[in-house]
Amino acid sequence: MTAPTQNRSTVTEHEARQVAEAAREQDWRKPSFAKELFLGRFRLDLVHPHPMPGEESVRRGEEFLAKLRAFCEAEVDSARIEREARIPDEVVAGLKELGALGMKIDPKYGGLGLSQLYYNKALALVGSVSPAVGALLSAHQSIGVPQPLKMFGTEEQKEAFLPRCARSDISAFLLTEPDVGSDPARLATTAVPDGDEYVLDGVKLWTTNGVVADLLVVMARVPKSEGHKGGITAFVVEAGSEGITVEHRNAFMGLRGIENGVTRFHRVRVPAGHRIGPEGAGLKIALTTLNTGRLSLPAMCAGAGKWCLKIAREWSAEREQWGKPLALHEAVGAKISFIAATTFALEAVLDLSSQMADEDRNDIRIEAALAKLYGSEMAWRMADELVQIRGGRGYETAESLKARGERAVPAEQMLRDLRINRIFEGSTEIMHLLIAREAVDAHLSVAGDLIDPAKSLSDKAKAGAQAGVFYAKWLPKLVAGPGQLPGSYGEFRHGVDLSTHLRYIERTSRRLARATFYGMSRWQGRMETKQGFLGRIVDIGAELFAMSAACVRAERLRTRDEHGREAYQLADAFCRQARIRVEELFGRLWTNTDDLDRKVVKGVLGGAYTWLEEGIVDPSQDGPWIADATPGPSTHENARRPYGD
Repeated sequence: MTAPTQNRSTVTEHEARQVAEAAREQDWRKPSFAKELFLGRFRLDLVHPHPMPGEESVRRGEEFLAKLRAFCEAEVDSARIEREARIPDEVVAGLKELGALGMKIDPKYGGLGLSQLYYNKALALVGSVSPAVGALLSAHQSIGVPQPLKMFGTEEQKEAFLPRCARSDISAFLLTEPDVGSDPARLATTAVPDGDEYVLDGVKLWTTNGVVADLLVVMARVPKSEGHKGGITAFVVEAGSEGITVEHRNAFMGLRGIENGVTRFHRVRVPAGHRIGPEGAGLKIALTTLNTGRLSLPAMCAGAGKWCLKIAREWSAEREQWGKPLALHEAVGAKISFIAATTFALEAVLDLSSQMADEDRNDIRIEAALAKLYGSEMAWRMADELVQIRGGRGYETAESLKARGERAVPAEQMLRDLRINRIFEGSTEIMHLLIAREAVDAHLSVAGDLIDPAKSLSDKAKAGAQAGVFYAKWLPKLVAGPGQLPGSYGEFRHGVDLSTHLRYIERTSRRLARATFYGMSRWQGRMETKQGFLGRIVDIGAELFAMSAACVRAERLRTRDEHGREAYQLADAFCRQARIRVEELFGRLWTNTDDLDRKVVKGVLGGAYTWLEEGIVDPSQDGPWIADATPGPSTHENARRPYGD
């Protein structure tokens, strides 16, 4: 019999939405290519000509990549990490010696000061040999102590912690709790003010790097009291502090080398000087940090695509079936073409987003989220296709292949390792909602009160007037544009004609905006519940963004005489494949089973179909669905294991 779930804090849907909305960046102070795309405005000028890194940035980046490649080839044994489910201490020591812990940290604090572009190239490189090592470095720098301190820390905090993070100390980010995932309004860990300190109590789950960390970024709720605004707040915490216990090291289907655990805080005292930003700013700090931090995942996804392409090419040229190489059979060739074209596009999305982050001319919150969403989904598909191309050998482990005398190709491991990227740092479903909220921000800014049932009639009248002015100007612009002119974007016509795809993007951007407006008009306040519709809107936007990036990258490579002809071919193939997916998504906007699915779900939850579950034996063992996270002293032995100890 399953044990009952523990009592949990209850938060209304309205309260949860308020917390999430308050944490959003409210203003758009810089232009956003993706935001404009969702509004039906194809602003090619924001991404073309493709932004380029400076010579000094390239020199330092390439020098480090060469050292990192040599280290990975000589010192990182991916098979050993998979077998032992640990990254050896000597590998971590070598990474520290290289300065890999401080890739993004300013040289004034002892770091390498690499650009976002080269940081992501480094993650793609190291992640290709061991995704677990890539996750270690990414969690430490993209969301751990360095990034929030870089953006929100005081000079004293930077001087105290960044040199440690650059050379010696591993950091981790602690937000998730046993009963709190993407809904932070129910955050239960508390930080109670006590003089010049805060006292932390609570339990954190899925703490990547938490088992080995020296420093932690912890999100905790400060109670509102006299002199204290309260709210979710961020702290830098010494991982070895009294009262901190790593109660368990988690094990997963993939990324077996990551040090991810459950961490309990019991009366942990943290100096007020370790608070990042003001009280109540923690969630905003977390979300802002993730705006660029999310680019680390598509970096490793792009690296995975490159590896999938390499293995698919080598294997399908070697393997013969029915008198010819496997690759020349159309069913297999289509998979290889998909992998090649999609890898080109993923790298295009990554490089464009990274360089835009470095230039800081554009707001890339939507671009980074799209890169994470699209990269994680497409990399998983590419790895799945590679397993299919390899057949039985794709399902067989590398260790088994080696034992019987064949090349130890870890295709099944790649599939397992990549699966988490669709969940990490915002699941695909949450990313859809997050991007959709940003994509419709312009509409909500002028018409939000109009569809808000809590607003008064006078507020609705005022919103109606504002909306009338906005839509009177906006809607006519969705009727016609450069995408309908045959000569538009002619500079992308070189042997292969990419201008036709850019015209398609422009037309489809306007079509997407019209569909969004129609959905808002049709469902009004219920729009936020139409997650299937919103998800498809976002997926169309993601395809259009990837197509844009692919075309712009192809033209950049052509002008630099770097495989330009081949780049044009890959961009053309990708755009043609993407257009098929886009048209399917448009069809599913209005022809789908969303309403029927809701009825079936109600039946499932109501027990109407329990008869369908008969005839099986459930191998799950007894226990609560969600572990008890009641604050208090730990009853577990501390599993913390800093590297080198």
